[in-house]
Amino acid sequence: MSHSSGPAQSRAHGPLPEDDLAGPVRYGYTAGIAERFAASPVPGGQRPGRVIRVDRTLVLVADGAGTSHLPYPRDGERPATGDWVWLGQNAAGEPVIAGVLPRHSELSRKRAFESSSEAQVLGANMDVVGIVVPVDRPLTHNRLERTLVAAWDSGATPLVIITKADLAAVADEVVGTVVRQAAGVDVVTTSAEHGDGLDELLTRLPPGGTLVLLGPSGAGKSTLINALAGVSSQETGAVRAGDGKGRHTTTSRELVPLPGGAVLMDTPGVRGFGIFDAGDGMGEMFGDLEELFGQCRFSDCAHGREPGCAVQAALAEGVLDDRRWASYLKLQRELAALARRHDAAARRAYQREWHQKIAVAGKSQRSAERDSYENAPGHGSGKNSGKNGGKSGRGSGKSGSKGGRRRSS
Repeated sequence: MSHSSGPAQSRAHGPLPEDDLAGPVRYGYTAGIAERFAASPVPGGQRPGRVIRVDRTLVLVADGAGTSHLPYPRDGERPATGDWVWLGQNAAGEPVIAGVLPRHSELSRKRAFESSSEAQVLGANMDVVGIVVPVDRPLTHNRLERTLVAAWDSGATPLVIITKADLAAVADEVVGTVVRQAAGVDVVTTSAEHGDGLDELLTRLPPGGTLVLLGPSGAGKSTLINALAGVSSQETGAVRAGDGKGRHTTTSRELVPLPGGAVLMDTPGVRGFGIFDAGDGMGEMFGDLEELFGQCRFSDCAHGREPGCAVQAALAEGVLDDRRWASYLKLQRELAALARRHDAAARRAYQREWHQKIAVAGKSQRSAERDSYENAPGHGSGKNSGKNGGKSGRGSGKSGSKGGRRRSS
């Protein structure tokens, strides 16, 4: 069962003929990939390969002859799962990675520790990013939106994959909610246990294309891969009935070849998905909001209390969902904070603005306290009234000037 807004765009040519095999065809090597290698030669590069998995000290790489574990290249870009690489030899005649081809797509997220602005590359050179949503647990709307933003920004085509449709009677309700939430992204409903929707899912992949699966632990990614591959290539684990949480059965990102030349990339369950750089992803995911911004009376509308704000009008009329607007603002705040950590100039400007706000707030509070004290009943009476009154009179012009500046600030 699918809910489509249009076919996924193909980025690969057809498979190579059997007598012209020079690369790892089982891992997506096509005539189009061969052209990319020809256009990007590197010194010492002798044959094409693809990164199947990245381990702590070695890289598992496939070429036309098979697979091998190779050391990380000493220079250049660090390879990621899915990268196309030039293979060669070092001075001792040992096989090495000679270079990494430019990526046509890259899925990145902010690293797990919050204070960093460094990107973590989850996968490279995928054609479709499948966001896996199981029906047997509550949906996290913000998480779906943030993952779709990253998927759009990767350069690949997003696709929402609903799994375990056979386990819940509320499948239709979940599908309807996801279709509304996905904002035009295609949605495919599957049941790996019964084989439902698998053929439909495979048709979304171009010949030799790569599909990366993203989703929380226990979402059914490994079970889905096993069903698509036709073999038990990934370990599966049980999900707790109490909270719907599963254990991590996939511990690293790895390419899994499928019959027919397509490739799947499984990823460990992602607890959180901090977006690294939204780029065009926000525009794709929140295009309806971009249209509303253009309808505001003022071009610099902050979408708060300004008159003629189309966003506030849409919220009041119920055309724009409050939760969707809140999700957009949350993502924008996260991107702004990330930009400040990444850009020293932006960080300094933000700090100046923040200190100015604090200073103004402090002056306003002091002014209010002073006025409250001066206007209190009985203030200035008794022994000190003349003294204070005299001082006030002698310095009335000066004091009034100061008071005026304080109140205006």
